[in-house]
Amino acid sequence: MRIVVGITGASGSLYAYTLIRALHELGVETHVVATEMGEKVMQFECGVSMEEIKNYATVVSNKNLFANIASGSYKTNGMVIVPCSMNTLGAIANGVGDTLLSRTASVALKEKRKLVVVPRESPLTIIHINNMKLLAEAGADIMPASPGFYHRPREIWELANFMVARILDAFDLDHQLLPRWGEKV
Repeated sequence: MRIVVGITGASGSLYAYTLIRALHELGVETHVVATEMGEKVMQFECGVSMEEIKNYATVVSNKNLFANIASGSYKTNGMVIVPCSMNTLGAIANGVGDTLLSRTASVALKEKRKLVVVPRESPLTIIHINNMKLLAEAGADIMPASPGFYHRPREIWELANFMVARILDAFDLDHQLLPRWGEKV
């Protein structure tokens, strides 16, 4: 299995970091591309640099439109953008592929591969909602970063695990991040 993880400048980098580590632990080949603000927010919120991410995944520059993940002939099982800023979401929804991240998302859509977008914004404007609708109609899964509480989280990492578990489920990856509904907590 091969998955691309995009990281943008929206708050919620803990979700990306947790996902990348979980994919690594599951033995999934992972390619990471981050916007400039995505890198800055990851450092600010998590104290994690892209250099550290290289311990878990292949990191590719967002400026490198020659990267293998920019091509439909490079087979992946899809892409997750977590967190996804409204700027990036709008660019992808409107066909703008001027960065590696937005180009790779466009490739996932055109190749009918899974694209999971995890927006982290509130409140939403009608423009945001319409852009999400466009992406959903194009085949993307919209998965707002809104963790559940039925697993009775006590720590912030348990909230991150909830969202990461849902993302892994979208790719049909088995995991033990949290009990499922109806299982003993």
